[in-house]
Amino acid sequence: PLTPAQCRAARGLLDWTQDELAERAGVSRGTVRGFEAGHHALRKASAADLRAALEAGGVVFLAAEAGRGPG
Repeated sequence: PLTPAQCRAARGLLDWTQDELAERAGVSRGTVRGFEAGHHALRKASAADLRAALEAGGVVFLAAEAGRGPG
């Protein structure tokens, strides 16, 4: 699953604002802002939309392994 930290980091790597990510993912800016701040969890569909948008931008998510966290 996508974590708030991964979302912030991925957006930073792409140099996207919260508005840009929200637009590309088809969700509201409030959804991105609240999730990244840890105020609420995402619905499965919204999480999938955010992840898909970030991956379309070129981000590759790595699973946690060998005692390391997700990246």
